[in-house]
Amino acid sequence: MNNQTKDSLSDERGGVDDITPVFSTGVGIDVATIIQISKSKDEPEWMLKLRLKAYQVYLEKEMPDYGPDLSGIDLSQIKYFQRATDRIARTWEEVPDEIKTTFERIGVPEAERQYLAGSAAQYESEAVYSNLKRDLEDQGIIFMDTDSALKKHPELVKEYFGTLVTMEDNKFAALNTAVWSGGTFLYVPKNVHADVPIQSYFRINAGRTGQFERTLIIVEEGASVNYVEGCTAPNYSEDSLHAAVVEVFVKKDGYCRYTTIQNWSTNVYSLETKRAQAAKNATMEWVDGNLGSKVTMKYPSIYLVGEGATGSMLSIAAAGANMHQDTGAKMIHMAPRTHSTIVSKSICHNGGRADYRGLIKYTKEAVKAKSHIECDTILMDNNSASDTFPINDIETSDGTIEHEAHVSKISEGQLYYLKSRGLDESTASQLIIMGFLEPFTKQLPMEYAVELDRLIKFQMEGSIG
Repeated sequence: MNNQTKDSLSDERGGVDDITPVFSTGVGIDVATIIQISKSKDEPEWMLKLRLKAYQVYLEKEMPDYGPDLSGIDLSQIKYFQRATDRIARTWEEVPDEIKTTFERIGVPEAERQYLAGSAAQYESEAVYSNLKRDLEDQGIIFMDTDSALKKHPELVKEYFGTLVTMEDNKFAALNTAVWSGGTFLYVPKNVHADVPIQSYFRINAGRTGQFERTLIIVEEGASVNYVEGCTAPNYSEDSLHAAVVEVFVKKDGYCRYTTIQNWSTNVYSLETKRAQAAKNATMEWVDGNLGSKVTMKYPSIYLVGEGATGSMLSIAAAGANMHQDTGAKMIHMAPRTHSTIVSKSICHNGGRADYRGLIKYTKEAVKAKSHIECDTILMDNNSASDTFPINDIETSDGTIEHEAHVSKISEGQLYYLKSRGLDESTASQLIIMGFLEPFTKQLPMEYAVELDRLIKFQMEGSIG
């Protein structure tokens, strides 16, 4: 990737801001750090106890023994909590000027004005802005950062927090439970439909920073919501860590689409645990785009616990030089006539690596379950690589699984045809790549599809043609 492209990508991520946090726990983590975080948020005693218990689990858990190399993370040198401002703004004018400038460069307020039902922005460890349109508030929808939800709706948070993703799940889920801060809390009452997207935006600004947002979404019976999140970090010389936890509950006949577009810099380790539960005749959809990052490990899961529940995962990953995308999905069928679909698209260039890691599980109760998996990869050069690691764990004989995987290079026939129509090789290659990604982009709202197209072209510049 040439320097011009690097600068363009840095611009897309908003550039590095010269902002001094109003509060920080400093570098490193111990029991005192956990207590300091909880005290600074004025949390209830039960949350502090949960944090301290999770910290002990974190110390006992080993690093993952599969997937990308994580030896480059020095967890003792991370800043685990930084507060960028002393209050959450409810109007855009209240956001501090330096932070507002960053989000304006990457289009957050403009998107809210034109396309969104609600928007929130998190900078480093905590939210700096949150707003929901009045008509949705009047219908009982709750949308705020999870810190605020813990104060305003403690009974809901306590009921659901940590029930899908427990502290015992993995080392980074335990770490998140110990030091979590910010994230999105979204509650949709029975039979209420939030059809216009609600968005949150997460920003890591400084090197050696940890971001540990905790997102909790509850969609009650017959309700629906379309939630979108974006993530960025500028280029800097020191590695940072993003270790989020997401829990989504979709009740009977409910619907939730959770869309993520991550445009991390190549200094970020993004290690996330995302899990959803779908009840009877409910639908849960993950739409997941991964651009940038040094390492990504992310395998969103759906537990299909009710008869007729449906789960789907549609993802893309683009891996360039010094990048390893290890992504996939898990579909756990636990009831009759459940259905799941996984479509994974990846592009590797300049020596990048993109692997698919997935699990399909049918319990004995999952009679007449159906699952379809597609994994397709385009390798742009001989130095790039891709592997598929599927696991099928089947406990019933009355179910159907279809799995197909393809690894290929750009078709010479397609290139020849497009060049014969007057296109140069670079433009022709871009058209082929965007056509390859079309199943993903057509699921996005128009403004997000345009943005994704632009980001991929920036990242691929110098790699094609």
